[in-house]
Amino acid sequence: MADSKTPTVEEYKKWLYKEHNVEKTSLTRAYYESVSNKIFMAFTSSDFWKEIPTQLERLNQRYFMQTGYQLLTTDTRPNMKIKPFESFLQKTLRKNVSENSNWPGEPREGWLLPDNWYSQINDIIRTMFVVKYLDGVTFFVDNLTSRLSELDMISNVDFEAREEGYYAAHLYTDYECEIPKEDWDTKRIRVKVEMQITTQLQEVIKNMLHKFYEEKRIRRKVSELKWQWDYRSEEFATNYLGHILHYVEGMIMDIREKQKEASS
Repeated sequence: MADSKTPTVEEYKKWLYKEHNVEKTSLTRAYYESVSNKIFMAFTSSDFWKEIPTQLERLNQRYFMQTGYQLLTTDTRPNMKIKPFESFLQKTLRKNVSENSNWPGEPREGWLLPDNWYSQINDIIRTMFVVKYLDGVTFFVDNLTSRLSELDMISNVDFEAREEGYYAAHLYTDYECEIPKEDWDTKRIRVKVEMQITTQLQEVIKNMLHKFYEEKRIRRKVSELKWQWDYRSEEFATNYLGHILHYVEGMIMDIREKQKEASS
């Protein structure tokens, strides 16, 4: 590759083919779309996903009974989205190269290659639930993980709080599905789906942050003025707005709880 630290996507594809004997079919958009569509159809046909509208109605009623406030911004089931091919390939590049401290050696967790990357990449399909209040995030997560457990579905959650001002819970569950092989036979693998749970205010800031986050994480860290000191940069304004909104949401919860205590 021209620059071992910052390969282009095309250089990365050539490296996979040359160094790891990755079939060129595995690196095409058509093959990825075939696999990801199979994953999408398997999960959206599951009992768990079919019952989501009913679950949303129940959770909204339960939260209202506990707090006197509505939990959700809408009772409509959110769309399940498939990760674009370019984003998927760039994510494997980051894991194998950009975030690999041993590069050009093997990452500590092992290489991410076609025989394992559909099981290891945890957001090939994903969706987002939006709640109105900060405490609604944990309420939603607790109830959804409980339902997943009842259905014998494994789940884990990551409450993310990034320095870029991004706050959300990422709930993952895995399931088994059948996907096509490169020779158009099939195989069964376990894959993951990502469900983000965030607040109404954080959804707004997330859309603003997404551009900066995507551009930044595909680059290696270089010696430059940190964004926290570059007050003229768009990153400075956008990232700190994320932190400010999170603080405001905490204050809203504090006021709400004090009002409840005063009226009781």
